[in-house]
Amino acid sequence: MNAHQQPTGSAYFLDTSKKTVETHTLAVVADNEPGVLARIIGLFAGRGYNIDSLTVSETIHDKHVSRFTIVTTGTPSVLTQIRHQLERMVPVHSVADLTVQGNSIARELAMVKVAGGGEKRMEALRLADAFRARVIDASTESFIFEITGKPDKVDQFISLMVPIGLVEVSRTGVAGISRGPEGMKV
Repeated sequence: MNAHQQPTGSAYFLDTSKKTVETHTLAVVADNEPGVLARIIGLFAGRGYNIDSLTVSETIHDKHVSRFTIVTTGTPSVLTQIRHQLERMVPVHSVADLTVQGNSIARELAMVKVAGGGEKRMEALRLADAFRARVIDASTESFIFEITGKPDKVDQFISLMVPIGLVEVSRTGVAGISRGPEGMKV
């Protein structure tokens, strides 16, 4: 491929005028029925979009409605295209770009397993205290910490645990919600 050719197969290269790549958090309310998750993931996969984080759970049990929080990356035109394609899906009730709205809160939970003894063990406990991470399991050889916060806070805590003895990480993905009295349409 020479310098003037655009790669094919990925929607990230549809917009040749603006190369800025942004990360956005989308909140999607949809019917909780078989195949909806697969259809939403298929929309992303079929067009070459990436999902950085995905959380989903039924939020209105009596109406069988679920809320998806999707973190994705792309150019502004690709992000607009993703939102419009999600809005056109039949079981989807509403789509909100929490990043564009700007008045939202995003949090993530992670469980972080760290092994080590002596001074490294003490350093892990000091850092956990500074980050307000809780010890949810401990043995003489390891700890499991629970940390909740903004994704960049979770990232920073994990990176500090690497030299101490990071063993394993389990993350929930981002959950986001807009501030104020209004809710998403169902």
